[in-house]
Amino acid sequence: MTRLLLLAWLVIAAPAMAQPTKATADIITRVTHGYASSNGVRIHYAALGDARKPLMVMIHGFPDFWYTWRHQMAALSGDYYTVAIDQRGYNLSDKPDGVANYAMPLLVNDVVAVIKSLGREKAIVVGHDWGGAVAWSVAMAQPEVVEQLIILNLPHLRALRRELVNNPQQAANSQYARNFQQANAAQALTAEGLAGWVTDTSARARYVTAFKQSSMEGMLNYYKANYPREPYTLDTTPLVKVKAPVLMIHGLTDRYLLAAGLNGTWEFVDNSVTIVTVPNAGHFVQHEATDIVTRTMRMWLRR
Repeated sequence: MTRLLLLAWLVIAAPAMAQPTKATADIITRVTHGYASSNGVRIHYAALGDARKPLMVMIHGFPDFWYTWRHQMAALSGDYYTVAIDQRGYNLSDKPDGVANYAMPLLVNDVVAVIKSLGREKAIVVGHDWGGAVAWSVAMAQPEVVEQLIILNLPHLRALRRELVNNPQQAANSQYARNFQQANAAQALTAEGLAGWVTDTSARARYVTAFKQSSMEGMLNYYKANYPREPYTLDTTPLVKVKAPVLMIHGLTDRYLLAAGLNGTWEFVDNSVTIVTVPNAGHFVQHEATDIVTRTMRMWLRR
């Protein structure tokens, strides 16, 4: 298959936070809620749009919940059936105990369970941070369910391991992950502290509520079960290339996942790869550059 690389460099300044539209402001009252069973673990999702239209499943990262996608849901639900999940351990989804219950194959199954519960065979899969890691993994493990793949601020997992091995700055900036892997790390977390990154004061209250009904241990089990541990080594397992076309959007001021991890992404994908970088946005690019992210998604999906 011919592989096409499109590098799109956005040189316009991203706004700190787009003002919420009326559609976004009342999204809580507009979404419908549902649950999918993933081998007995209930996965909550919020849905907006016409269920007959193409399905878009959106996966949040840490620390977050389905509401992170509110701007994109409000803007894209006219053309897509937008479904944002709470990952296991978070908000209204089940919170199983034990590190083993957060291993990547189970997180992949959660996403597939949501897609199947909606009566669909495939979806556009969108992920940010840990949601991006899960989205990459779904595309590799269950390629038949991923029509198109959109990743926000999360390098391909092999590229992240490469950077941890070869890039001292990435290794240093991943100290937070090593901290989270410690046995008692969850004791230092509070709902208010985890919501500190949310600049929209009205949204922050919803985040605090969501985190209070989340599992702090469950959140950190993503790191304990899946994040590489020292001494860092390259991934030498057989490479499974992503079959779906890929859009990556990366805020360049991300201190946690450095942009060098984007290099060579095309080596892991057997389809087109489009990389869009946003100079003045950080890790939570879907919040910090809402309009750019939404417009880019819309244009790429319509290409």
